[in-house]
Amino acid sequence: MIYETAFVVRPDASEEVVASIKNSLAETFKEFGAEVLVNDSWGVKSFAQPTESGLKKGSYHYFMYKGAGNLNAEIERKFRINENLVRHLIIKLGEDKHQADIVKNYKNPNHTQAAAVEGDEFGGGEDKDKKMHSKRKSCYFSATKTSPDWKNPKSYSWLVNEFGKISPARITGLTPTFQRRANEAIKRGRNMLLISYQSNETAR
Repeated sequence: MIYETAFVVRPDASEEVVASIKNSLAETFKEFGAEVLVNDSWGVKSFAQPTESGLKKGSYHYFMYKGAGNLNAEIERKFRINENLVRHLIIKLGEDKHQADIVKNYKNPNHTQAAAVEGDEFGGGEDKDKKMHSKRKSCYFSATKTSPDWKNPKSYSWLVNEFGKISPARITGLTPTFQRRANEAIKRGRNMLLISYQSNETAR
């Protein structure tokens, strides 16, 4: 099975600390015979809202890997006891037979958001299109053959109002399937501090 994990490191953690976290994760992958498919860093981001302890920034890191499910229990254990981690997430992406497509579909959110400035996918130039689909009660994601992705808050922040309330399908025009996917992406994005619980502010 193919999984992805992302974790956020405290902003005051040294490069040595970050390296030790990654090395520990690499050792776990090796111990359980897992194969790393993607190893990426998203850099330091300003959180969509401060953490309970007042942290406002963190360093984001991402891995996609192929392995058995029992591997995730050990990753989760190590993440939970590491005081330098602010947030973490583990998600099942799909079966091994779909590996090529899953890896191909991965996009570094920094690159996606940089392209958005120029009016590309999920960018500012798409806002009118999203509103148009909502008014026509047609599904934006079905029409554009895209999908909300928790890693890229630009893909779902437009579905959240200024008070943090998720718009229902009768407002967004999304199909039930894409509305569920959007709700799930928003929930994961909030957990990873990429979008606020209290507004539609996103991490920068």
